[in-house]
Parts: sequence; C-alpha cells; structure tokens
Amino acid sequence: MLRFLRLWFETLAFALFLLALGPQAAAKIVRISVEERESPAYGGRDFGAGPYERLSGHVFGELDPSDPRNAIITDLQFAPRNARGMVEYSATFTLLQPIDPAKASGVLIYDVPNRGSRLLLGALQGGEPGDGFLFRRGHAILASGWQGDVLPRAGVQSLLVPVAKNPDGSSITGPVLARFSDLPAGTASMPVTGQMPRRPYLAASLDTSKALLTKRASEEGAVIPLAPTEWAFSNCAAQPFPGVPDPGFLCLKQGFEPGQLYELTYTAKDPLVLGIGFAATRDTVSFFRRETIDGAGTANPMAGRIRNVVSLGISQSGNFVKSFIHLGFNQDEQGRRVWDGADDHIAARQTPMNFRFAVPGGSAGMFEPGSEAVLWWADTPDPVRGRKTDGLLHRCSLSATCPKIFETFGSAEFWGLKMSPGLVGTAAKADIPLPPQVRRYYFPGTTHGGGRGGFNVSIPPGGGRCVLPENPNPQSDSMRALLDALVEWVTKEVEPPPSRYPRLDQGQLVRAEHGAMGFPAIPGRPLPDQLLNTFYDYDFGSQFNYNDLSGVIAVQPPARKQIIPGLVPRVDADGNEVGGVPSLQHQAPLGTYLGWNVTAAGFYQGRGCGFVGGFVPFAATRAERSASGDPRPSLEERYPTHESFVEAVRAAASRLVRDRFLLKEDADRLIREAAASNVRQ
Repeated sequence: MLRFLRLWFETLAFALFLLALGPQAAAKIVRISVEERESPAYGGRDFGAGPYERLSGHVFGELDPSDPRNAIITDLQFAPRNARGMVEYSATFTLLQPIDPAKASGVLIYDVPNRGSRLLLGALQGGEPGDGFLFRRGHAILASGWQGDVLPRAGVQSLLVPVAKNPDGSSITGPVLARFSDLPAGTASMPVTGQMPRRPYLAASLDTSKALLTKRASEEGAVIPLAPTEWAFSNCAAQPFPGVPDPGFLCLKQGFEPGQLYELTYTAKDPLVLGIGFAATRDTVSFFRRETIDGAGTANPMAGRIRNVVSLGISQSGNFVKSFIHLGFNQDEQGRRVWDGADDHIAARQTPMNFRFAVPGGSAGMFEPGSEAVLWWADTPDPVRGRKTDGLLHRCSLSATCPKIFETFGSAEFWGLKMSPGLVGTAAKADIPLPPQVRRYYFPGTTHGGGRGGFNVSIPPGGGRCVLPENPNPQSDSMRALLDALVEWVTKEVEPPPSRYPRLDQGQLVRAEHGAMGFPAIPGRPLPDQLLNTFYDYDFGSQFNYNDLSGVIAVQPPARKQIIPGLVPRVDADGNEVGGVPSLQHQAPLGTYLGWNVTAAGFYQGRGCGFVGGFVPFAATRAERSASGDPRPSLEERYPTHESFVEAVRAAASRLVRDRFLLKEDADRLIREAAASNVRQ
C-alpha cells in the first residue's frame, strides 16, 4: 500500500510538472540536411514492399539548458550557447525506407549504432541488403549518431557535441584513467585513448610529475610506478624520446613492454557534454516520426509514414537503450512516447556516457563504469550497495511513456558482462519479477551476439587469442522471429511468447564453478572455474550519481569496496546450458556450446577470453570417445545415421516454430542445411 501511495504521489507531481512546462518546450531539431539520396537503392531490387531508397545527412538540433527535461544531462549548463540561449549539436543519420509509401508498414525500426556502426542489418538479414528480411516487411530503418566521442568518418554515425567550460571560459579539469596492455614489441608511443580510437581527453599539463604512469605483470601483481623522467606527454612516431610534445599522446623512453599492463592517471581538460547524445536521439527520432517540416521549412522525408517506432540496440548500443529509457528520454519535448517498443540485445549494463570525462565505448573492463547503475527493470531495493529503491522503468512509469520491452541475451553476457544481478539483484538471493511490459528471452550456450550457425563437424581447432574454437551456436534465427513478435505486440497488441530465462527458483542459476554448474570433466579441455568477469562495487567519489550513472567522477582509479556475487546458468551432462530459448543447433547438438573461453596468450593468458564463447565438439565415434575418456556420448551414439540427425533437427525446428521462436521460412532453410551437412556422412 505504501509503495502504491508513493507511486501515485510521484505520478501526480510529474503530471503537474508537465503542465507547468506548457506546449513550447524548447528542445528541437532546427534543421535537417539530406546530403545523399540513392533512390532506388540496391539496384532497384523489389523485396516485397517495392524498391527502397537510402537517404543520409545531418540533423541540427538545440537544447534548452533550463528545460527540466534536459536537467539530467551532466554539464549541459556549462556548454556554450547560441544567441537564443540554446546549446547546439549536430548528428549524422541514415534512413532506409520503401519508395512507395503505400507499401510501407508504418513501422520505423531505430537501429541504435554501436560505436558509430550500424549492426541491425548484419544481425538480422546477413548484411545490406542481405536476404531483405526487414525490407520484405516494408519497415523503415533509421540510424543516427549518439556517441559524441566517435571520430567522424565515412560510413559511421557520429555526433558533434560541445565542450563544457567554466563560466569564466577556462577549462574544466578532472581525473582520467587509461589502461593499455598487449602492445606490440617496439611500441614507443600511444594515444591517451589507448587501443580505442575516439576523441581524446587531452592532458591539462605536459608536466609528467602531475600524472602517474604505472606498469604491472598481472592484474593483481605488484604495481611499479615509472619515474616522470622515463616518459612524456608526446608523440615519438617521427622523433625519438622525448618526441614531439602532445597532450593526446604518451611516449616511453624505453618503449612499452608487451607483457605489461600500463595504467595512466592524469588530469584532463575540456570534457565533452556526451549526455547530449540521449536528447539528440530523442529529438531526432521524434522529428522523423511526427513532424512534417523542420525549423527551416525543409520537408521531413518520412512525414505521415510512421505510426510506431521500435528500437533495437546490440551490445554497447543495447546499454544505450537501457540508459535512454532509465534517464527519462523516451518522453519527447511534447510529452509523447518516442519508442513504442525496444529490444536491448546482449546488453548487461547501462552505457557510461552521462558523466564528466565519460568513455561510452568501454567494454566492462577493470575500473570501467557501467554496472554501477540500476540493472533491473522493476523498482527494487539494493541494500548490498546501499542504494535507494529504483528500476529502469521508474521515470517512464511516472510519465506513462514506457515502451514494450524485449530483453534478449546469451551465455557470454553472464560470463563477461556481469549479467546476473539484472535478474537476481546484487544479493543474488531471489529472482526479481519482470514488469508486465517486459519480456526476457535467453539464448543458452551462445557467444556474444551468437555464432555463425550451420551444421559442420569439421570444426577447426582453437587458435588465435582463445584456447577453444569459436562457438557456432547462433542467435539470429530466433532474433528474427522475436523482432516480428515485438512489432506485432506494439502494432496489434498480440501477446508475445512468454519469457524464458534461467531462474533461481528453478535451480537454473548457480555459482560459476564446475561442480555447482554440473560441468563435465572433458579430457584436455579447460574448466570454467575462475573465468567469470568479477563484478566489483567501485567508489568513484561522492559527486557521482551511481544509480543514474551521471555526475562527476572524482576518484581515479576507483577503490574496490566489495565483490557483487555473480551467477551463471546450470548445465546438463553434456555441459550445455539448460533453460531459455535453445537454438535449433542447441537442441540437436554437435558438441558443447560455451559462453566462455580462455585467453591463449598475452597479458590475460589463462583468464576469460573477452566475450568469445568456446566450442568442444563431440567425438565422432564411441571408440574415439572411449579412447579419450570423454564422458559425453559421441555423434555416432546420438545420431545412428545422417537421416536420424536430420530428423532431430526437424523435430527441434517444429517445436521452435510452434512456440514462435523460429519463423517457418527459417525452419525450412535450416532443415535443408542439415540435410546437406556432413554430419554422420
């Protein structure tokens, strides 16, 4: 009852706040510029909804720093303003749509770029145009720049945001941490951005005594400081040490050692106002969805075409989807819903963007923010970290602007991206219930983003940076079916399939140890123990808003206060995970499909191999299995003939189609692939 009253009063207060804003909220798209138009695109090919056209260009927007809807954007008040008192930005966009409006579906799919790259078409239809999966349905597809530190270049979606300055025009400064490892032998200098190309945060001073550079031979090994005279803020690419002074580079007198991890802590200047990326996305999508002309009178090329918007973000851009909703940006300047549906795919965190000197392109490495924020959809207490009750949908619930949500992910997100607290909280004691507008679908035994699929017993041995061969278990087939289901839920109120994911109350989430998991001992193959990416609770200082991942980080590197427990899915006797939405390949397996792998060499040797899942094929015959001591039945024992394997695939496909996790067209294709495969041939 108390929770109900709290929500009622908060909703009433929010409604009064919206009335106070009035109809003339100032954030808007001032101008659009269509700079390239290919009509028809793809050689005029008709995918079923007629030929498509491709438009690309820029949107130019401005934000009112005094508008309460923009108040959460860190440092917006310190950004330069134009003559109207507004903060300006510009973003690239790419739009794909049927040329004939009569053949369009009325649905806009917002493809959230990942570090500037459009991933949607590759993930769902094998490329552009690929098999035309989305084009056959007549959906329009829009991508636009949201990440303000992405370097502008051809084929990349970028956003130009201002630098925050003190009121007197002087530079704002603050601590920044950069880490480098596995550098090639002979490397003398590196950009302060490390191995991640992006707009740099420049050193406020070239005096190395005001910074700290250390090295270590292992993550928990002894930290060795380098004397200020042993390195410089400079570029030694064309001139030996001390090189050419440069606040965006560092150079070592003796060069970098390949087996060491280097950690640079320095005072940077001129932070980008990266949180503008949320407002830019809000206003760009709202403009293309609802407006007829821009502020300069240029026609909206999508005017009158769009009834509903569904967004899909993959990995880093899926984190963006969560933060966009959590921070309240799914409500546009007129109080309307921006996205009607959203899928945050393979995304376990929020995007570390709306704070001073943020780096949104990180990937859950040591000391990187992202998991500090709210990780669950429903309002839930977090006493382990001493946080208030909160949830990803709290703000949009108050304004009645929450989208319908699919959360889709696989095994690698548990192992590499600290997924489990989003399901069971930081105490890991009970499942957190899902709100009515959220569905969760888990793809067991899959690598980050899913594997290449297919049915092939001629798997090459491990190589490259990971010990085990790469996991081929796919996600794309189920993702195609689920996108159709999400669109139907949004446009027709057709209930999607029930959520399927591992749960504590069903005994499907356990400690990341082979005994607790039930993982078999496979001769010559590693065990998963000690491979889970540790979830540290960091202390970034008192000026940081942890739940919102906003504000100012004052402590670098952060102190590690405690370890948050992480859980992973239980496995069967083959080592394959149970629960969720198993792919056709998972149900007719050719081996053990893993969400983890082991780094083969370099600084992280023996530790988890990023987000790359491994694969351990079954022995071909019973004799081969017995000779090696493999406890898992061989292919010969599972599938006496090639035809029996194809029948197993056919039965699995029938179940998936029945449950709406596989389209009939994809089931037919997969059965044909199985029949043409070399399994038991």
